[in-house]
Amino acid sequence: MAVLELQGISKNFGGVQAVQDLDFEIGEGELLGLMGPNGAGKTTTFNLISGVYAPSSGVILFQGRDITGMKPHKVAKMGIARTFQTTNLFKEYSVLENVLTAFHLFLRSGLVSSLFPNRERLEKERAVRERALEILNFLEIEHLQDEKAGNLPFGHQRLLGIAMALALAPKLLMLDEPVGGLNPDEIQMVIDRMIKIREEEPDIAILLVEHNMRVVMGICERIVVMSFGKKIAEGSPREIRSNPDVIQAYLGSSYAS
Repeated sequence: MAVLELQGISKNFGGVQAVQDLDFEIGEGELLGLMGPNGAGKTTTFNLISGVYAPSSGVILFQGRDITGMKPHKVAKMGIARTFQTTNLFKEYSVLENVLTAFHLFLRSGLVSSLFPNRERLEKERAVRERALEILNFLEIEHLQDEKAGNLPFGHQRLLGIAMALALAPKLLMLDEPVGGLNPDEIQMVIDRMIKIREEEPDIAILLVEHNMRVVMGICERIVVMSFGKKIAEGSPREIRSNPDVIQAYLGSSYAS
């Protein structure tokens, strides 16, 4: 069953068509790569799915439900979580505190219970803390729980961003360039954790946008390639690697021929 379906999605910004009639779907537990040169429309597509933008036309379905134009907090509450190209952390908070903030959608309470917490609220907060520690342990950064997020190396900051996304218990995890700007050791660390999520959390589908072709080709089962807002190819890594339209989009017509 498709977790996510995009049907004829387009997005215009004035006279610029950033995404044009885009169709693709992600199956339950699948790891799908979304590739393309700079300006291809990948991040705009992420923003359309997560509710940052409303599409100009087309339909977005999540688990069979129409979420087209739904607000970001409602999209997140339904089970779609994302990371960002620039790490979006509370840098003065500890690693554990950052993950705890991601549970805010599930810890709404009134003024009275906030000022005078009852047993139910205290138990819920204890359970949330335990779950946050489980996520940090799963990503193998529990030893950093008391460190300020702003003091972490970039690779661990990216893992913390993924931890915050996992706190939303997503059915779809959207990773926006998770290894961008990292050194080779950090890249391998993040790759290892993505593979771990794929193997040990099989109910979570992953949509990965990444410029590092080695990463996408190495871990994705299927890849969608965009250029100038349009889908130009879709298939396995082997099929994408030899596709002349993809080669032309990245290297130019002389290479493709």
